[in-house]
Amino acid sequence: SKIIKSHLSEKEPPLDKGVIPWLGHALEFGRDAAKFLNRMKVKHGDIFTVRVAGRYVTVLLDPSSYDAVIEDSVSLDFTRYAQVLMDRIFSLQLPHHNLAVEKALTKQHFEGGSLSCLSSTMHRHLQSLLLQAQRPCHNQTDWNTDGLFSFCYSLLFRAGYLTLFGGEQNNNRTDPTDVYEEYRKFDNLLTKMARTTLKPEEKRTAQSVRGRLWELLAPAGLGEGSGSSPWLRDYRHLLQEEGADEETQRRALLLQLWATQGNVGPAAFWLLGFLLTNPEAMRAVRREFSSISEQDSAKCPLLDRLQHTPVFDSALEETLRLSAAPFITREVVQEKTLQMANGQEYQLRRGDRVCLFPFISPQMDPEIHQEPQRFKYERFLNKDGSVKKDFFKGGRRLKYYTMPWGAGTNGCVGKRFAINSIRQFVYLVLSHLELERCDSEAQMPEVNSSRYGFGMLQPEGDLAIRYKPRHSH
Repeated sequence: SKIIKSHLSEKEPPLDKGVIPWLGHALEFGRDAAKFLNRMKVKHGDIFTVRVAGRYVTVLLDPSSYDAVIEDSVSLDFTRYAQVLMDRIFSLQLPHHNLAVEKALTKQHFEGGSLSCLSSTMHRHLQSLLLQAQRPCHNQTDWNTDGLFSFCYSLLFRAGYLTLFGGEQNNNRTDPTDVYEEYRKFDNLLTKMARTTLKPEEKRTAQSVRGRLWELLAPAGLGEGSGSSPWLRDYRHLLQEEGADEETQRRALLLQLWATQGNVGPAAFWLLGFLLTNPEAMRAVRREFSSISEQDSAKCPLLDRLQHTPVFDSALEETLRLSAAPFITREVVQEKTLQMANGQEYQLRRGDRVCLFPFISPQMDPEIHQEPQRFKYERFLNKDGSVKKDFFKGGRRLKYYTMPWGAGTNGCVGKRFAINSIRQFVYLVLSHLELERCDSEAQMPEVNSSRYGFGMLQPEGDLAIRYKPRHSH
């Protein structure tokens, strides 16, 4: 009626309600958002509104116009939808939580000298976990077999957990493997929790897994003796100051476990998988790493030398272009005129949502990146080996040519720590292990299409690998 009439006003984006009353496009959106939004883009262009489970969502797919959304914190609100997801996924409400204080606290711990400390702790844990992974080999010639996704996710998750949450191994504290195994069950249900599409038995599983994780995380961050990082102790202290009870604190720790550990393992999987299936890229990264190994460690410690790896950095950037797919979502809290880069103006209605999906553009946009489906390890390098930052669309130089970390005030604060962790992991794996596909012809598995919108993509299935210790490091 009135609402629908106002939606047809010529200044509003094209509206596509779908054929199912109320639900609209919810099922297709949930099944494969990339496919659905590409179809809508072909039909309507770079901006359109779709109905999804009773909500109207305006989707913007023009990277030159993203700042109109990212930089507006008056008409558009980040926290409301985040609170909805926090409740659905983590059963968590933090009514008195000050996000700005949390952000400042996180920044303080994930930059500068504190970041160096975290990275060297992470390196130590990665080394000892990799040594353990080699132990099943009774001698140097035996191969271990695994799926690459579970190998990467398990090692990086446990090392990250020990670094931030759980102190040393082999004491009486929580075993990181227990946390990892429960977390994977939780992670497998995460998108269904977010969309409230759990079946009754999945709902029961989700509740019991959450309860178990809250229990396992309970001691983390409680005082000096907890073995947790200073960041986690400060975060827990902040929650206490805000009046959060013990139960709420545990729930918030699971949110932080997801935020810090949910994407790094999957990112390392895609990167190593692309290297294993692209021999030229693997040779280039190995060459760069071996020249680092050969430098004098007395003059410059390994972790400092690992800061300058342009070939690896380009391969990682290219991996993230192909596999990082978060939505950037805002709630429209007051009417807004959205000005597009081409001069067009559209009205956004209060109560609707706005969603950017950088995976479609810029990341997979053939106008910006030639052959966007292909992994090209040198895509982000200039001919002289320097970092390439000049990408264009329609003759316009782009500020956003890949956006795996989000952007603006809600960009990822832990970005440097995540990059350091992935770089260390890949360096250690390639320098300590012989690693190969079980089937030398095997290609990368397909993407699990239900995970678009939730950070790093995950595979449908896995890539079978085998590994054994290298004879000389």
